[in-house]
Amino acid sequence: MSPDQSNSAHTNVAVGIDDVEASDDEDVSGELIVPMVPIQLALSPLDCGVRLDKVLSRLVPQYSRSRLQQWIDAGHVTVDGVAARAKATVFGDEHVTISPQAAPEELAFHPEAMDLHIVHEDAALLVIDKSAGVVVHPAAGNWSGTLLNGLLHYLPALGGVPRAGIVHRLDKDTSGLLVVAKSLIAQTDLVRQLQAKTVKREYLALVWGTPQGSGKVDAAIGRHHRDRVRMAVSENATAKPAVTHFERLAAGSLDGRAVSLMRCQLETGRTHQIRVHMQSIGFALVGDALYGKQHLTTVFPRQALHAWRLGLVHPVSGRQCEWSSALPADFAALLTRAAIAAPT
Repeated sequence: MSPDQSNSAHTNVAVGIDDVEASDDEDVSGELIVPMVPIQLALSPLDCGVRLDKVLSRLVPQYSRSRLQQWIDAGHVTVDGVAARAKATVFGDEHVTISPQAAPEELAFHPEAMDLHIVHEDAALLVIDKSAGVVVHPAAGNWSGTLLNGLLHYLPALGGVPRAGIVHRLDKDTSGLLVVAKSLIAQTDLVRQLQAKTVKREYLALVWGTPQGSGKVDAAIGRHHRDRVRMAVSENATAKPAVTHFERLAAGSLDGRAVSLMRCQLETGRTHQIRVHMQSIGFALVGDALYGKQHLTTVFPRQALHAWRLGLVHPVSGRQCEWSSALPADFAALLTRAAIAAPT
C-alpha cells in the first residue's frame, strides 16, 4: 500500500496546520509550531502490524518521529485511553490521542528577570556590558537564562523586534559590549552598518606567546571538517571571509610562559573569529578550552577575551558614538598575575 492510500483511511482532527505560516514559526528541527491542542486519530486496518511510532510519523508529518517518540515516552500519547509504547504494534482499530507539548525552543522567547549592566540607553538603542557566562541568544542547550530573555523582561516591547533587537553576539564566556536595537528601523540601520564594516569593535585578548607588534589575519572561517563544534580557517567554498587586525599592547608571563595583551579589531564578525584567527597564527587565547592547549586551560576558567570598545553611527541622530568597558575583575586579576598593566 502507498502512504497516500494509508492516510486516506484515517480521521485526523484539530491539527491546525493550515493556520500556520511557514516562516519564522519553524523551529530548528524544521517542524511547524502549531497550536497545543489534542490530536485525535482513528487508525484503520491498513495500519495493522505496524509500529505505533511509524504510524504516527506518517499521519502527523508536521512533527518529527523523534519528537513523537519523546511524547510517547513521556506519556503524552494514549491508545484507547492507555499510555502508549513507541515500539508497540497496532491492530488498526485503535483510537489514538496525542497531546502535543511545546518544545524548549518554542518557549525560548519568554521574559526572565536578569541583572543587565546598561552602559547607554535612548529611544533607539541599548548598549549592554555583558558578563562572562551569559549566553546572548537561545539555542540548543541554552533555551533560557539568555540575554534575550533578560531583554524581553526589561523591555517587553522588544518582543516586536526580531531577536529582541540583538544585532550581533558575543560568545558565552566573552565579556563586554554589544548593541541592541529598540525598533525595527534602528535594527535595520545597525545591521547595514555591520554589513558595511563601519561598526568599530575592539577587543582585548590575552594570548600565549609573543606575536609581532601588529598585523592582520585575512583568512576565511568555516566549520571544522571533523569537529562540528569548532570553527577553523578554511578554503572550503562554504567558508566566509574574515579579517582581524591585531596589535600587541604589552607582554608578560604566566607560570613562566610568555603572554601578550592584544588589541583586536574586527572587520567581520564570524563565529569565534578572534579565537580562531589568533590560534591559526600560533597564539591561542589564554583559557580557551576549545582552541587552546588543554594542559594550559587551568590558568584561567574562560577565554581571556573582552569586547572593550564599540563605536557606531547613531541610527536616528546620525552622530558618531563610542563606548568603552572596563575589564571585568577576573580579567584584570589575570593581567596583574602576568605583570601587565590594564589599558585605560
